[in-house]
Amino acid sequence: MELLWKLPLIAAAGYLLGNIQTGVIVSKTMGKFDVRRRGSQSAGTTNVLRTMGWLPSMITLVGDVLKSVAAALIGLYLGGPWGSWGARLGGLCAVLGHNWPVLFGFKGGKGIAASLGLILVIDPPWVGAALVACQAIVLAITRTMSVASLASASVYAVLSLIVHWGRWPEAGYGLLVAALAFFSHRSNIERISEKRENKLDFKEISDISKKFYEGKGKDK
Repeated sequence: MELLWKLPLIAAAGYLLGNIQTGVIVSKTMGKFDVRRRGSQSAGTTNVLRTMGWLPSMITLVGDVLKSVAAALIGLYLGGPWGSWGARLGGLCAVLGHNWPVLFGFKGGKGIAASLGLILVIDPPWVGAALVACQAIVLAITRTMSVASLASASVYAVLSLIVHWGRWPEAGYGLLVAALAFFSHRSNIERISEKRENKLDFKEISDISKKFYEGKGKDK
């Protein structure tokens, strides 16, 4: 019974942590603009990369991973004997808070970095490493972040079945996380199917980074 009153607390803490939009904070502090008003109008790492360059995007990535790690650890601690499920609840709510943040008008990111933070807490370390490697390899080949993210989500679904084989609630949870990634990328999937999805131009991103640090990337 003690766990029951903790569940709403874990969920609320996770969701509110997810509401911390690192991309918005980074763009407003480092660039003096709201990244959701540029590019794809997403607060995620990819849009920060396209509009501000390498370093701001890496800060965004780390921040979005860490907030989900924190949410999962809070759930792990408060969950007691059911800590693993507390971590899953807190982490999932952080992903939801990142994708649809009430504090930012429900305009967030796609949840890939936040999902990675959750996975780093609930799964063996090699799972997270495998997903990062998958993301990097597919991105290098296709230069399309959404394709790389969807590939990583697909790999995670398979790895969840392998790692949690015979423990179907845990395996089903992994499939849910992967399905949420696909749901948040539904507009990207449509553009991919129509061959309209934008590719990353790494030279252009490097130029944007250079201009940004020269002060030309900031709003006057």
